Amino acid sequence: MITILKSGFEFTYKAASAALFGILLLIAFAFTASLGSQDYYGFFRYDYLLFYAVLIQILLLYLKLESWAEAKVIALFHLLAMIMEIFLTHPAIASWQYPQPAVFKIMTVPLFAGFMYSAVGSFFARSLRLYRVSFTRLPGFANMLSLAVLSYINFMSKFFVPDIRYVLFAWSVLIFWKTRIQFELQHHRMQLPMLPVLLLLAFIIWIAENISTFYQIWLYPSQVDSWHMVGWGKLGSWYLLLLLSLVLVLKILGDRQPNGIWQLKPAHLKDTEK
Repeated sequence: MITILKSGFEFTYKAASAALFGILLLIAFAFTASLGSQDYYGFFRYDYLLFYAVLIQILLLYLKLESWAEAKVIALFHLLAMIMEIFLTHPAIASWQYPQPAVFKIMTVPLFAGFMYSAVGSFFARSLRLYRVSFTRLPGFANMLSLAVLSYINFMSKFFVPDIRYVLFAWSVLIFWKTRIQFELQHHRMQLPMLPVLLLLAFIIWIAENISTFYQIWLYPSQVDSWHMVGWGKLGSWYLLLLLSLVLVLKILGDRQPNGIWQLKPAHLKDTEK
């Protein structure tokens, strides 16, 4: 029983540590909700959230809670996410909107928005190291990257050509069906199938999305007049977006052997959280 409790505590602690960036952002969303659309000293709520997110990133690096290699992966995901945000919030598309003003923005997107996606990349990168994750029967990177890129493109192309998300779902199930995630707790190696883990993560992000829209960080068209929970269909979108983040992290931070075993590069196995 004691061993189980220790394992549960270690798992929870590491999960919270890996999700630190996202947790701190959600706290800020709640505490800044009262600012509304009013300016304070020439800046708006979204601008202060940008300053806050940059400060978090600097502190994570300074305190060695995040490595420079991890930061580079997160920055790449940030850039890709901003491109998608600019497209999907364009008035001609209007998949969602940022209802409040900002000084620091690109077209319709406040600059802090990319950090919400960076939080996802940060979680993946830090989880791999904290849990000393490895994979077995991981598909080849060309296969995974093709799936991730098509998923990314489909977020935008579906407004002009047929939506292929169900094909992408089937593809992901096909290639990850036998993939297993191995991680370390209490100096013991444990194993889980990959697909349920991805679905659980998508569900957690969906919860965070509901919190974010409740505090009017962004709003879907149907939430403008009156807030309601985000539809379950968004789980699929987050699942596909997770694949893009995961593939970038796996490609840059680790090595895949011909037999499908993936491990972190030795440099990233060093415990920087002392």
